[in-house]
Amino acid sequence: MRGGNLWQLGQSITRRLAQADKKTITRRSFASEAELKKTVLYDFHVAHGGKMVPFAGWGMPIQYKDSIMDSTLNCRENGGLFDVSHMCGLSLKGKDCIPFLEKLVVADVAGLTPLTGTLTVFTNEKGGAIDDSVITKITDDHIYLVVNAGCRDKDLAHIEEHMKAFKAKGGDVSWHIHDERSLLALQGPLAAPVLQHLTKEDLSKIYFGEFRMLDINGAHCFLTRTGYTGEDGFEISVPSENAVDLAKAILEKSEGKVRLTGLGARDSLRLEAGLCLYGNDMEQHITPVEAGLTWAIGKRRRAEGGFLGAEVILKQIETGPSIRRVGFFSSGPPARSHSEIQDEKGTSLGEVTSGGFSPCLKKNIAMGYVKSGSHKAGTKVKIVIRGKLYDGNVTKMPFVPTKYYKPS
Repeated sequence: MRGGNLWQLGQSITRRLAQADKKTITRRSFASEAELKKTVLYDFHVAHGGKMVPFAGWGMPIQYKDSIMDSTLNCRENGGLFDVSHMCGLSLKGKDCIPFLEKLVVADVAGLTPLTGTLTVFTNEKGGAIDDSVITKITDDHIYLVVNAGCRDKDLAHIEEHMKAFKAKGGDVSWHIHDERSLLALQGPLAAPVLQHLTKEDLSKIYFGEFRMLDINGAHCFLTRTGYTGEDGFEISVPSENAVDLAKAILEKSEGKVRLTGLGARDSLRLEAGLCLYGNDMEQHITPVEAGLTWAIGKRRRAEGGFLGAEVILKQIETGPSIRRVGFFSSGPPARSHSEIQDEKGTSLGEVTSGGFSPCLKKNIAMGYVKSGSHKAGTKVKIVIRGKLYDGNVTKMPFVPTKYYKPS
């Protein structure tokens, strides 16, 4: 997901809405609406008090009537329903779709069991991250993947360019972009019990990272047990004409405990879970190794390479990267993106990429990049916020333990 500092943005918008003249708000909203794409749930969000903001070219809810802090806590205690239809789902098909995709990503796609998936990274020739994506191997000739909204145009152009060259050499691969579908994310401890009311499939037999095609609330859906919060949950690709009915049914079956949840809480939840935000914590000059995603590079891929930037990435695995992504606890105001990190002698070590106040831990958390050697948990640092130095220390992530549903 792309965007950054959404929690801070949400707080700022809340203050402005409280202070601004209503006529001014109406005029500003109307002026921007024509330029923004809308998901099929846009009017549903507005009707439920969603505060809509521009995000990656879309009008999306930053929060609803509750605060971002309350919404974050409710997702961890009960559940949250997110509209993530701005993200781009696509299918690759053909007998050569796996070798084609393996030229572009670091995952061992061929080694995946059918109906399972993994997080991966699209890389460039220098080993930098073009985007992160969750990919699922449905069969040996059908791959389903979801890419970030803010990266859609460059990702699709990148895939298309390489696909043309691959097909020109006789490769059998084609694609379909699922613009006819919407995407909902249901997250939290009530996700499975609530969703079970709407499908005949036994959800207890679907584990984290697994995929099914099944009927939910009378609609043919793609279901992946995954998410972006650290909680158990699902991403549901639903035909767009059924999306509003599905959202209503989920909220109704939860008896008010699962709430519509916006991008502000989504950002604080993913930060607590120590998950990267593309555009903040990963960029085209950052490799998967530097980002702490070496685990996503399949063992066979480390031995064989064959993906863009493999030479750079495999050398970093062998010798170690010069910088590393780490977590921090800090004092003072919450650290924000681009806050400088120094050692105790005042030498610059790197900078913060994401930060905020953790609603669950009731303390400041952040992540960022530091020079190797200063990345070990417990290392004391200084973080520069608005020209002042505040104490911080490197800590392991996730900040809040994850609760993914896995076989016991």
